[in-house]
Amino acid sequence: MSAVVFDLDGTLIDSVAAVCDVANMLMNELALPPLNVEEARVYIGNGAGKFLERALSARGALQPDTHAARLQRFLAHYAQAPGEANGPYPGAETTLRRLAAAGHAIGLCTNKPLTPTQIAINALGWTDLFDVVIAGDMLEHRKPHPQPLLEVARRLGQKAVIYVGDSKVDEATAKAARIPFVLYKEGYRTVAVDQFEAAATFSDFNKLPDVLGRVVAGLWTVTGEVANSRLASRSQKEEASLSRGRLQATAGSRISR
Repeated sequence: MSAVVFDLDGTLIDSVAAVCDVANMLMNELALPPLNVEEARVYIGNGAGKFLERALSARGALQPDTHAARLQRFLAHYAQAPGEANGPYPGAETTLRRLAAAGHAIGLCTNKPLTPTQIAINALGWTDLFDVVIAGDMLEHRKPHPQPLLEVARRLGQKAVIYVGDSKVDEATAKAARIPFVLYKEGYRTVAVDQFEAAATFSDFNKLPDVLGRVVAGLWTVTGEVANSRLASRSQKEEASLSRGRLQATAGSRISR
């Protein structure tokens, strides 16, 4: 069986309203104009630090000497936000359970910090669905660096690995990791679908198992075997980097409540 790794925000869950609310707690404290949901949607994708940097820059309020403290305040609000505010995309849970029941290993690779990731997963009742979870503050690098995706794939231990995401950040991550990318078209992408290099695209989660089957079959047809080269031959430098990241990780397989 293959392993399927998913992005979280904009792929499995629509979290933009929840993230916007968290950001506006900080904007209120700083006496800055609030974000609207559409604005927040554009800022999501490169982790909490980049999200806040974009939001503050848009208000002419980005100050390098205070940014670290403001980020910590944002993360404190984020860690206490209710998980129920994160709604799953239609068919996402059913498809995750179908894939798991069919024997696929399921991973999660997100730039979202670990605490709000756990809160969202717990609120959705998804703690049993993911064999491996890597969040944005667990390793030395975050997406679009390939390290998080490669680490999820390594822990899943499958030869065939596919990454499902919704953004250019996800595309770049998969490309750097040399792992096939499948685009969810209904997420937070900011460019046209034809601007993506994807093995496949989909809009309906109920059709994803068939899409993944065709991608895996295509890998076998082209190569005669399924193997992701970055997984098969990682450099010593990459291994050392991953080892340092693992020392920082606070969660591995099967997040528990």
